[in-house]
Amino acid sequence: MEVITLEAKAREAGKAPARAARKAEEVPCVLYGHGEEPRAFQVPELALRDLIYTDKFHRVNIIIDGTTYDCVLKDFQMHPVTDKVTHVDFIVLHESEKVKIKVPVHYEGTARGVRNGGIQQEFVHKIAIRCLPKKLPESFTVDVSNLKIGQRILVRDMENEGLEILAPADSPLVSIRRPRLVIALDDDEDEEGEEGAEGAEGGEGEASAEEAAE
Repeated sequence: MEVITLEAKAREAGKAPARAARKAEEVPCVLYGHGEEPRAFQVPELALRDLIYTDKFHRVNIIIDGTTYDCVLKDFQMHPVTDKVTHVDFIVLHESEKVKIKVPVHYEGTARGVRNGGIQQEFVHKIAIRCLPKKLPESFTVDVSNLKIGQRILVRDMENEGLEILAPADSPLVSIRRPRLVIALDDDEDEEGEEGAEGAEGGEGEASAEEAAE
């Protein structure tokens, strides 16, 4: 996992110092953790770009007055109009203590059902986990290549060695739903549908084509 280093400037806690930081084009931040005194600090907004505008999860070394804190980004707020980052929270990591954090979920491949005209519906793009810092992943990758129309992948299907996934096991991650009209079939499935149509009049041929699409 890539580690990002932030050179930070200590500040006083409170609304007035936070407003002063924003006026200076810097972002007010706080770090906290078990056994740690909360530390208020500020960093240039540009320094946070690789942490916030990314599809990966990073560990962060925050340096304040010569002391380095091993952290992860916990949360951030943005201005509702300008979309500028207005505040960031960090959690200090301790190697022997589990941390609860949200990690990105990426979907890889083109589903078989999508090739047959289905529509991919993604329900989760970040998922909460609890684990030791050494087990923290940059992201989860979910392969959807073999999904047919009507099939889905659930939380219980995720690889989670050494991790506790904090979501119901039967929650869907992604599914391929049937469109109102199946647009196309791949060659093999199209031929299978035609054979079904030759073998009987009416319904059986239609059923075969539908089963192939699934």
